[in-house]
Amino acid sequence: MSSFRKLSLATALALIASPAAFAQDSGPLSTDTASGKRVSVVGGVTLLQPESDPLPGSRIDVDGGPAPTLSATYHVNDNIGVELWGAADKFNHRVRGDDGKIGTIEQQPVALSGQYHFGQADNTFRPFVGLGYYQSNISNEDLNPGGDHVGLTTPKGAIGTVGLDLNITPTWFARADARYMRARADAELAGETIERDIKLDPWTVGVGVGARF
Repeated sequence: MSSFRKLSLATALALIASPAAFAQDSGPLSTDTASGKRVSVVGGVTLLQPESDPLPGSRIDVDGGPAPTLSATYHVNDNIGVELWGAADKFNHRVRGDDGKIGTIEQQPVALSGQYHFGQADNTFRPFVGLGYYQSNISNEDLNPGGDHVGLTTPKGAIGTVGLDLNITPTWFARADARYMRARADAELAGETIERDIKLDPWTVGVGVGARF
């Protein structure tokens, strides 16, 4: 009789537990993951520094400056992406010579790059590299105070990127990156070219916060 009671108790407990176990096994998984998310956006601030000696032998120096930047990336898969990056405002540069300030220029770059992100999507640290094409809108050139307007043509060329993402959650991450742009521009005075192939070649260092969707 005792054995029968023990068997009956074990059977009853099994019947009670089995529906809960079945429900747990068949329920949807709630664990979030960065894997499979196809779009990411990043907002941040970037310091852009042009080549300090754009005209060798001329003793002209161009100062760098900060500006807010934005980027949006379409992720073909967890490792390959296509990024559109640009300045949300203009970078302002002071141009100096031996006797001090010569003038100022502003520029607003935009770039399209292919990227490769290393490792798994949920890794805490994810380095990435990129290569693409960029051009920069030059405006508000003030390089010949009191004289005819001196303008610069639009610099354009290749851009290279290295960066590191720090995953905070499957959606949110922090980013640090550096970019190098190969750029040449011509200087024009009253519509005539007065200097060719001015070497701007800016590099940038930026930090930001991003989200994946």
